[in-house]
Amino acid sequence: MKIKSIIAAAVIFFCSCSTPKVETFTEAADPILLSMEQLEAWKSVEGGVNAAWASSDYVYPRSIVPTESNQSITLEGWQGERVSAQLLIWSSSNLNSVVCRLTDFNSDSGKIGAEIASTHFVRYTIADQVDKSCLCGRPNGHPSMLQADMLDCLERFDIEANTVRPVWVSIAIPKSAKPGKYDAELKISHSGRGSRTLKLQLEVIGVELAEAKDWSFHLDLWQHPSAVARAEGVEMWSDEHFAAMRPVMQMLANAGQKVITATLNRDPWRYQCFDDYEPMIFWTLHDNGVWSYDYTIFDRWVEFMMSLGIDKQINCYSMLPWGECSLDYHDMRSGKVHRNRTVSATPKSEEFEAMWGPFLVDFAAHLRSKGWLGITNIAIDERAPEDMDAAAALIKKYAPELGFAIADNHNSYKRYANMRDVCVGQKLSAMSTEEIADRRAKGYVSTFYVCCSTLFPNTFTNSQPFESELLGAYATAYDYDGMLRWSYNSWPANPMYDSRFRRWASGDTYLIYPGPRSSVRFERLIDGIELYEKVRLLRKKCSSEALEALDQQLEVLRVQNVNDPSYDWATYLQNLNKVVNKTARESVVCD
Repeated sequence: MKIKSIIAAAVIFFCSCSTPKVETFTEAADPILLSMEQLEAWKSVEGGVNAAWASSDYVYPRSIVPTESNQSITLEGWQGERVSAQLLIWSSSNLNSVVCRLTDFNSDSGKIGAEIASTHFVRYTIADQVDKSCLCGRPNGHPSMLQADMLDCLERFDIEANTVRPVWVSIAIPKSAKPGKYDAELKISHSGRGSRTLKLQLEVIGVELAEAKDWSFHLDLWQHPSAVARAEGVEMWSDEHFAAMRPVMQMLANAGQKVITATLNRDPWRYQCFDDYEPMIFWTLHDNGVWSYDYTIFDRWVEFMMSLGIDKQINCYSMLPWGECSLDYHDMRSGKVHRNRTVSATPKSEEFEAMWGPFLVDFAAHLRSKGWLGITNIAIDERAPEDMDAAAALIKKYAPELGFAIADNHNSYKRYANMRDVCVGQKLSAMSTEEIADRRAKGYVSTFYVCCSTLFPNTFTNSQPFESELLGAYATAYDYDGMLRWSYNSWPANPMYDSRFRRWASGDTYLIYPGPRSSVRFERLIDGIELYEKVRLLRKKCSSEALEALDQQLEVLRVQNVNDPSYDWATYLQNLNKVVNKTARESVVCD
């Protein structure tokens, strides 16, 4: 069944995202009651279009009159960079068919067409109120709120009286853009009248940012194919399914994703998501007790992802699933095909080796024939060190050419000298810069992750947008190769309407929406990756003297506790970006 939100009207609009059309829907009622003062404030608001630029670092309530008044904004960006801004529209009267359009960007040195920019009405979803108790194991009945997050594809939008509607503006600066300051206008109208104009100035800095496919940042956002099948109402692993996944995964590739998430068995995380993780390898148990393996779906999935440019690494979950191992397999002895059948094979047992040893031999041979052996890892997520030892020993014994990857909350990585991919919990543990440098010299990857255990900074729907960019800055300051987030698109039942799911903090299970539609969180995460890449380029390009101010800014992040939300991290990021761009302007002296 295709995901459906509550339909507000039968009107279908053409979509400015990657899908041709979307349906509009009614957002949830605001669960937070307004005070009399807040209600009275709307009486002094004029009818018609009220609009102003707002900070892209924060989320603004739907029901509270904004205090923003900025009618102009200045953005800075490199050639090839994508920059963004946020504006607010509000009114005391109904505004029907609101449209936001940018003009061309003009300067003394030339013109850049308006097609480099896009505008998206930001939609509100139900989220958890921020509280330290709402982490792993969100309590039942935890209070909720509305949070603006999803970037919708509607070209026109109806804004109800006494409400606020954020609009997200994205500008993809062409690599060919001449350096300089460009002026543009954003025109807002409703029902073809009531025009309002905001001014925007874009400064193009004459340093080129590499394309996302060439970024060094090791982005590992776990993909969830079966969530797309359910959302689009298509058969799992059908041609229609792969067609539906293409725009979803292309959006991920465009963010610089490096890793393909694959499954060795059914749902290695034992139903922690709304949709099961369907297996990609079908096992067969023969009359003589020997296993064989069908890699048809695995191969198609990997080849599909590689066709999008995601081809650096394949991480396969999991020899150590959460709970007992579950397989889909054909038992030739009984003639039955079993789905979701539990197989008892605990680590260190004879059954564990009898099950996984032959598989590893066969899997390595198959990967070698495909040319993928050198980039494939057996990946394990947050398992106990003694269980890790059992898996590592089997890999070494049966398939030593296979890599080993972990998301580690036990500091288990210190037990192994040859682990290709180590991801440590940002708050739970940390890797020293010396360890990272040593591993990098060996060709190994070292990253960090955040999940439901980290209140701040994070990418929940109740997180402030700047937190996503702060993660990229953290990777920059601590010299990590990148970061992992446990789910890119594990959608709950209706994420556009309600982002909460079971025990996880709201939005913990996904970063984009069906459609696919981006989110404020995802856009700001990319900002953080671009920041990482810009600093990396400047370090290659400039002398230590030229980088002194930049190093001082990054040292602030190393000295301050990044998990302390009371520090003014939004202003810190603004200052860091200013220093990066100032260094870039002056980088001609570094060549």
